Amino acid sequence: MKAAVLHGNEDLRYEDFPTPETRSGTVKVKIRATGICGSDIPRVLHHGAHFYPVVLGHEFSGDIVEVGEGVTGLRIGDTVSGAPLLPCMECSDCQQGNYSLCRHYSFIGSRQQGSFAEYVVLPARNAIKYDPSIPYEQAAMFEPSTVALHGVLCNEYRGGHYTAVFGCGTIGIFTLQWAKIFGARNIVAFDVDEGRLALARRMGADEVVNTGKEGFLECAREITHGHGFDEVFEAAGNPATMQMAFEAAASKSHLCFIGTPHTNLSFTPSQWENMNRKEFRLTGSWMSYSAPFPGKEWELTAHYFSTGQLKFDPEFLYRTYPLSQAAEAFSLFHHPEQVHGKVMLLNNSSGA
Repeated sequence: MKAAVLHGNEDLRYEDFPTPETRSGTVKVKIRATGICGSDIPRVLHHGAHFYPVVLGHEFSGDIVEVGEGVTGLRIGDTVSGAPLLPCMECSDCQQGNYSLCRHYSFIGSRQQGSFAEYVVLPARNAIKYDPSIPYEQAAMFEPSTVALHGVLCNEYRGGHYTAVFGCGTIGIFTLQWAKIFGARNIVAFDVDEGRLALARRMGADEVVNTGKEGFLECAREITHGHGFDEVFEAAGNPATMQMAFEAAASKSHLCFIGTPHTNLSFTPSQWENMNRKEFRLTGSWMSYSAPFPGKEWELTAHYFSTGQLKFDPEFLYRTYPLSQAAEAFSLFHHPEQVHGKVMLLNNSSGA
């Protein structure tokens, strides 16, 4: 098969690669669309791969073309997305259903071959069947949607409250949609990009606030009549927005950091004291799995994608490239501040 194979830092080649073999309990999927995740960028551009050569990619959709022995509930022709985590199922975290916290996991697209290829083989339990009316590009965003929902669930989300979402990237937009589905009283999206804020409004935000403008926090407080936000999600992984989240949180609020920072994070004593004085609860969120594996995050994404309540907008996508141009697609991330949305690779031979 053809695949985008990473041979070394910034050495991504579209070339022949061994086609994975279907084994007992697995299915082979012909990849139709696969997204570039933020975690793929350091693997390609900053010496972040576990080994070489490697086929990256873990956000994908496609069609089942082979079914291994013993597989039930799936058949050739089913449209599926893939849950990329391969937990050990034996450690104490897995035994308690906390698969995201498994310390002995493998992962499609980083620790083993992934979806920047014509085909991928995965365990049948990791293949999430979805309504074939859903476009492949949308279905390739199952994984970002589940990451957002996992954060909402980690925060023990309560409907009927003021909700703030900091960061209107893919995860942030899905986060605000889940908050809407679960009954938010009012959702306010925060970002510096007017285009992303416009998208947030189309996707369900009641108000949007540009954090690049002076006095934005005062404006946000006015929306809540001075109360602050009861539910706060940080989805950018930016130290500045993490500090903003502390300021925006109401007394006794729930605050979840979904975004992962890549630089040092520091708070002044008065900033950190917000947590003490407001007695808000701060939690993190990691990946997107629960029991029974892969969890309600994946089940609910399939359901709400099919009903249309979980929306997809063409502006989710910044650019699409054929898989053969994967190296060109990654070159965009030399200037990540100029990338406004998901970059998607389409399988050349699939007609996607």
